Amino acid sequence: MQVVVNSLLTEYTRVGKGKAVLILHGWGDSGKGWADPAARLAKHFEVVTVDLPGFGGTQMPKTPWGLDDYGAFVGAFLTKIRARPYAVIGHSHGGAVAIRGLARRDFAADKLVLLDSAGIRSQYLGRKKSLRLITKTGKLFTKPLPAGVKKRLRRKVYETIGSDMLVVERLQETFKKVVTDDVQKDAATLKLPTLLIYGEDDLDTPLQYGRMIHNLIPGSKLETVPGAGHFAHRDRPDEVFTLIQEFLQP
Repeated sequence: MQVVVNSLLTEYTRVGKGKAVLILHGWGDSGKGWADPAARLAKHFEVVTVDLPGFGGTQMPKTPWGLDDYGAFVGAFLTKIRARPYAVIGHSHGGAVAIRGLARRDFAADKLVLLDSAGIRSQYLGRKKSLRLITKTGKLFTKPLPAGVKKRLRRKVYETIGSDMLVVERLQETFKKVVTDDVQKDAATLKLPTLLIYGEDDLDTPLQYGRMIHNLIPGSKLETVPGAGHFAHRDRPDEVFTLIQEFLQP
């Protein structure tokens, strides 16, 4: 389905019946990446997935966005479709958006699930300095090379240091704003029941991040999924679904 939100044509799905569960996908993903979990949850809830601006079938923002913009967008989207979520599930970037949006009261929910959530940016600053040094040095050595070769080498460098900046190249400026915006102060203001799920082998948003957010949200619960990486819901779907289903029970 499609709806216009703040002048952006927005792609979303709405399946099932009951209390509403909103799913916010991660960077470079879309609602389609959550088709299986959504179908499972739809047996007990009304499940809403939305492609955040710049991803999937939703139009690009006209200017570079930060977490505040994404949080406000989610609030406007929910108002537009007249949905008040019982729970919000946020994966990676979607988790950071959920934390910021709930803290700023762009939208509200009774429960929150953070899956391999991003938002701990203090750890990124060292990587950012390294990134600048590596790319600056790399430009000197690759200057004589053809444009296509330079582009492939540039992508390889970013992948090596663990940066998602080139996953969606047209959103590079938005990515820079997002990954320098820390949500720890926002997390500390949250009062709703929160479940954190992190893949034990997650290298993008490591378990350490989960522990930090867990310590900031009073009464939150942290679960570790053995053998799962950054996409724990794909690596270990049964285990993750069971954790979410049990937590969402009234």
